[in-house]
Amino acid sequence: MGIGIDVGTKQDSSYLFQSLSSGSGGATNLNFLSDYASIKNGSYGKLMKAYYSTGQDSGTSTSSTKSSTKNILKKLEEEKKNPRVSKDVQTANSNLTSGLSSLNKSISTLQNSATYTDTENGQSASDKVVSAVKSFVSDYNNVVNAAKGSTLTGKTSYVANMMSSTAANSGKLSEIGVRVNTNGTLEVDETKLKSADVSKVKELFSSEDIMSYGSRLSSRVHFAGGASGTDKTNKADKTDSTETNKTTVSSAAGLKADGKALASDELYQKVKDKDGAEKYDVEKIFAMAKSFVNNYNGMFDTAESSSNSGVVANLSSIREKTAKNADVLKQFGISVDAKGKMTIDEDTFKKSDMSKVQEFFKDYGSSVATNASLVDYYMNTQANAASGYTAAGAYNVQGSSGYTGVM
Repeated sequence: MGIGIDVGTKQDSSYLFQSLSSGSGGATNLNFLSDYASIKNGSYGKLMKAYYSTGQDSGTSTSSTKSSTKNILKKLEEEKKNPRVSKDVQTANSNLTSGLSSLNKSISTLQNSATYTDTENGQSASDKVVSAVKSFVSDYNNVVNAAKGSTLTGKTSYVANMMSSTAANSGKLSEIGVRVNTNGTLEVDETKLKSADVSKVKELFSSEDIMSYGSRLSSRVHFAGGASGTDKTNKADKTDSTETNKTTVSSAAGLKADGKALASDELYQKVKDKDGAEKYDVEKIFAMAKSFVNNYNGMFDTAESSSNSGVVANLSSIREKTAKNADVLKQFGISVDAKGKMTIDEDTFKKSDMSKVQEFFKDYGSSVATNASLVDYYMNTQANAASGYTAAGAYNVQGSSGYTGVM
C-alpha cells in the first residue's frame, strides 16, 4: 500500500514526499531530501536569479554571458564546498545525528526477543511491546522531521530510503496500530496497538529475516550513522574503510565474473568421456558455482561497513533477487539462510540437471553480475550515489523479477 498525498493549494514540505507513493522500494526518490535542503538554503534561488539577470541586457555579448555563467557556477561550487549553514540547519543536522542513534536503539529493542516475553516483575509482553512501539514511533518521527531541514545528504538519502520501506509496509504497520501520515511521519492508534497480536509485531521487526521491515530499517539507520551516532572522520576509520573497500571490491569483481560465467554458453559445452559419450563437465560447473557462493558471501561479509549508498542499493537488490529465487537455488543444492548467507551442497549440485542450472543462471546469474558490477564501481569511485545511479546518470538495477522456468 502506498501513501496518497493530497497537496491541495498549499505547497508545504509534504509535497516533497509524494514520490513515496510508488511503493517500489524507493530507489528513485532517495535524493529528494537533499534537493529540499538545497532549495531551503537558497542555492537554487541564487542560481536562477543570477542566470536570468545575465539576459536582461540584450546588448550583452555571448562571451560576456559565458563568463558570467562560469562565475555563477564557480560561486555555487564554492558555496557547496563551504556552505554557510544557518542556526536552524545546524539544529536540524544535530537533531538528525542524535535522532538516528536513538532510532537505532528503539529498533534494536523491537528486535530483541526479550521484549516479547513476560517479566518476573509482572510486566506483560503486551505492555512491553506497546511501550517499545511508541518509543520507536517517537524516534522515527524525530528523524524524519530533522531530515527535512538537514543538509547532511549522506544521512538524509538513507532516511528517504527508510521512509520508502515504511510506505511499502504501511499495510502491515496499520495492522498493529501504526498509521503512516501523508507527510511521512507515523502515528499510533493506542487502542489498536494494545489489542494487536504480539507475534505480528515480532514478525514485522524480525532480525532473523533479512527482508523484514525491521531488518530493512536497521540497515538504513546503520548506514546513516545511527549505530555510532557519528560520522567516521578519524584516520583509523578511514584506513579501516579503505581496507574494507578493497575486500568488497575483490569479492564483487569475483561475483561479477562468476555470475557471467554461470550465465554463459561456454561453461556448459559438453565434452567427450573416455567412451566417446558427450556430457557436461560437472566438475567445472560446480567449481564455478562454489566460487560464486564464496564471492557472494565474501561481498556481504564486508559490505556492512560501507557508507556508500550506491553499494547499499545494489546489495539490497541482490538480496531481493536471491530471496525470490531461494526455492530454485535449493533444488540445485544452494541454500540461503535467514541471514542471507549461501551454502552449497556438492552432491546435490552435481546430481542436478545442468541444462536447468544453465537456464536458471542465464537470468539470475547475469542479473546478479550486473549489480555486483555496480558494487565494484561504487566501491572504486566512492561516489555518493544515494539511489544507485550510474556514471551516465541512469538508475541501473536490473532483473528484479523472479525466475519463472519450469523445474
